[in-house]
Amino acid sequence: MNFQIGWRNIWRNPKRTLVILSAVIIGVWSMIFLSAFMRGITDQMVRNGISTLTGHVQVHHKGYRDDPGIENSMTEPGVLETVFNNTLPPDTLWTSRVRVSAVASNARHSSGVTLLGADPAKEGKISFIGGAVTLGRFLKPDDPHGIVVGQALVEKFETKLGRKLVLMSQDTGREIASRAFRIVGIFRAEMEATEKQFVFVSLPAAQEMLKLKKGISEVSMILNSHQEANEVAAVLRDALPANDYEVQTWQEAMPMVTAILKMYDGFVFLWFFVVFIAMGFGIVNTTLMAVYERIREFGLLKALGMKPWWIVRQVLTESFYLLVLGMIIGTGLGALSVLALSGTGIDLSSVAAGAEFAGMSRMIYPVVESKDVVTANLVVFILGIIVSLYPAIKAARFTPIEAMAHN
Repeated sequence: MNFQIGWRNIWRNPKRTLVILSAVIIGVWSMIFLSAFMRGITDQMVRNGISTLTGHVQVHHKGYRDDPGIENSMTEPGVLETVFNNTLPPDTLWTSRVRVSAVASNARHSSGVTLLGADPAKEGKISFIGGAVTLGRFLKPDDPHGIVVGQALVEKFETKLGRKLVLMSQDTGREIASRAFRIVGIFRAEMEATEKQFVFVSLPAAQEMLKLKKGISEVSMILNSHQEANEVAAVLRDALPANDYEVQTWQEAMPMVTAILKMYDGFVFLWFFVVFIAMGFGIVNTTLMAVYERIREFGLLKALGMKPWWIVRQVLTESFYLLVLGMIIGTGLGALSVLALSGTGIDLSSVAAGAEFAGMSRMIYPVVESKDVVTANLVVFILGIIVSLYPAIKAARFTPIEAMAHN
């Protein structure tokens, strides 16, 4: 009976009910949609970071991260391959690279770049470069003079496919090594800075140029999920000599991204709190207005012997219906909004420079996490019931005398 009466009461004044419902719906929708947008930003940042030559786990020579010079290369990759075959999950993808700082130049321009000596057969399955070459082709294993560069670097150097580019770097004998390469491919990346920074040559070509023999700078691996990174890294740390090698997860390799992920988590919950405060004022004001309009009703119920607690329960039941209806509709609208944008994404190309500075992609695809949906609805429901206590208690305190005197 209590629920039946509560349902009828909320529709005694449809306009007021629709006002409260609108506040709850907009509040829940904004919580879910904004949290999905923020999760989409962080998800893209993690994906871009992992695909941009970081991987889920990296292995380097001890001290390489502090001083990424040629002298901190790993000279015995065969040892690593044996350990990987014995310890890594069978579906793990990994590749060896040479990564050193270099200077790229042509007849008109010169610029500092990062030289990547890559295994053409494996690199395309590990990093973004596999599907990023838009002009020409990627490297071949027997490609001693081919080089793949970014579109932004091509425009900066005023060059094109088929032209030569000279790379200079320091070899193992601390001498300046240089070699001319011919541009065989041009790639596009999510961020323009990536296009300007990295140039790719074949692993044998980089090793020969730098007199590394079989040496490599790093090993990068991709797992089934980035959640497995810590477990795999711990296994590798136990299997590899700690004095010779260091193992890093993507969180350790990208500390800025990790910090932003934590900051965004706090921002999402802060947004939930701010939205609820605005929504809570609307709920309290509208419910209190309804209570004052029904003073005679509550006074009569008290005169007939209804206990104050029953009146509180009645008002809370009405708030319960409004909150649950608003949560259902708001959650549905939030899911539909995310679904509508999950294929097309949100295009930030008009503010690409600012987005890139913040580490964001040009396209953002909202990502819904179940914990955000549950948290948003729990916040609305629990705090909504709490703020409804004030008008409910106010209604329970009306006396029959006050009700008779009310006009």
